[in-house]
Amino acid sequence: MPDTHQEDKEALARRARRIRSHIVSATTAAGSGHPSSSLSLVELATVLYFGGHLRYDPARPDDPDRDRFILSKGHAAPGLYAVLAEAGYFPTEQLKDLRKLGSPLEGHPNMCRLPGVEASTGSLGQGLSIGIGHALALRLDGLDARVYVLVGDGESEEGQIWEAAMYAGNHGLDNLTLIIDRNGYQQTDAVDRIQPLDPLDEKLHAFGFATRVIDGHSLDEVDEAFSWARSVGGQPQAIIARTIKGKGVALLEAKQGGWHGKPIPPDEETRALEEIGAGA
Repeated sequence: MPDTHQEDKEALARRARRIRSHIVSATTAAGSGHPSSSLSLVELATVLYFGGHLRYDPARPDDPDRDRFILSKGHAAPGLYAVLAEAGYFPTEQLKDLRKLGSPLEGHPNMCRLPGVEASTGSLGQGLSIGIGHALALRLDGLDARVYVLVGDGESEEGQIWEAAMYAGNHGLDNLTLIIDRNGYQQTDAVDRIQPLDPLDEKLHAFGFATRVIDGHSLDEVDEAFSWARSVGGQPQAIIARTIKGKGVALLEAKQGGWHGKPIPPDEETRALEEIGAGA
């Protein structure tokens, strides 16, 4: 049986700072990537992997008893790679190879090339359907493992998300947790100016989900939400996490609508790492 990996809040805060630093350094070195979309999910992924909620074993990435985490918003791959490196799936030094020719750290996650990646994602809207497949398979196999799927709020405009949500609710998939990184922006502008989603919690509730809205950058609220999700029976859960795109880096926070898919320039990297508190 794979283990959960539980750290105290101070250790989690340090871990989150390291993950943010990895995201900035890797994307700046690559000269491409999506740091802002990755930075908004840091606390969510940090608490999931290191706060005692996700069962995994880097030495046995295919353990059938493992919990599954699927990053549906695959363009946030730098965030996933930073977490997997911190979790021990590969050396953190390898993060510098992000997007290099021949590197398994591709622009979007590739499950055929990197242990710990549960699904090859990038075409938005598909991750929840993939997660449902995992959840159904675990149920059929009689395993108590869980599936966590993280989607973006711009991605949540995709029709496939709502078809999948309807199916999950109708089939009472209580081993499935949907996490929505509600950072308010998509590629070109604010979500509310393109295709408003609210009341998102009420919509998901109508589709059969138990829902909870949290501050996605509060370690305590994220921790409590994952504990709550595990306690829910008979229906899938949706954690709607209010986040900030580019969280922790003033340059990215100030230009949320105009910095999608752009790395921090090399001459701004040192300042960004100082803001994050790298090394603290």
